[in-house]
Amino acid sequence: MRAKHLMALCFAFSGQAAVAACGADEGTCDISSGSYHIELPDSENPPLVIFLHGYGGSGSGTMKNRGMVEPLLARGYAVMAPEGAVRNGRQSWNFYDGFGDRDEKVFLTEAVQDATDRFGIDGDRVVLGGFSAGAFMVNYLACAAPETFSAYVPVSGGFWRPHPETCGGPVRLFHTHGWVDNVVPLEGRLLGGGRYHQGDIFAGLEIWREANECVDTKPDGFGTTDQFMRRRWTCADGGALEFALFPGGHTVPNGWADMMVDWYEGLPGG
Repeated sequence: MRAKHLMALCFAFSGQAAVAACGADEGTCDISSGSYHIELPDSENPPLVIFLHGYGGSGSGTMKNRGMVEPLLARGYAVMAPEGAVRNGRQSWNFYDGFGDRDEKVFLTEAVQDATDRFGIDGDRVVLGGFSAGAFMVNYLACAAPETFSAYVPVSGGFWRPHPETCGGPVRLFHTHGWVDNVVPLEGRLLGGGRYHQGDIFAGLEIWREANECVDTKPDGFGTTDQFMRRRWTCADGGALEFALFPGGHTVPNGWADMMVDWYEGLPGG
């Protein structure tokens, strides 16, 4: 146990050493259900942000988004980028019936446990985020098992139609979306010749208000942070709901990482 603790401390004070320690494949950490990449801040027992890539993306590609990764590291958060499972030749996530066989909740919880054992991250302070298809996965996991992680921060992705009738709660969720997103429009869109239908983001927020027992459909707080226009709802104990709209399209916007951390750290126990 002492050796493991000393090794974790060593990794915690050298992000590059932690990445290399996973294996010879440029920092890929392999577990029974998949693989992930991770970088650590210069602190012991750090909280963790997991960020799921979009359809056709990769965990290694996510780690190249230094405009997102470096602000998180600077704020003292470890950053994990898991690899989606391959379907039809591209990596994505099993958030919808017929989209794969892997149990993504099992995979992600195993990845967190592995990172806790290897690198000493704080398994009680884990935020699950994702972009596009990764954000779809965030929403569906939060809906089915909100207790899995500490908070959920999807970017540019919600539910698909038919929307879930109900979701579990309480959940702490901060959704960010682009005003001119035409890949995942706010109203949703048809895919596969009408076989699939992305859902309506505002309908998804209604589902989350009900899950969180928010006091009203009307937001009771508004604000702006740089380019982001924000609105929030007061919810039952243990729940939190906020929505941020920015003027761009289908992307992880500049400034998102710091805004998200400020939100998370303002929550009770964040």
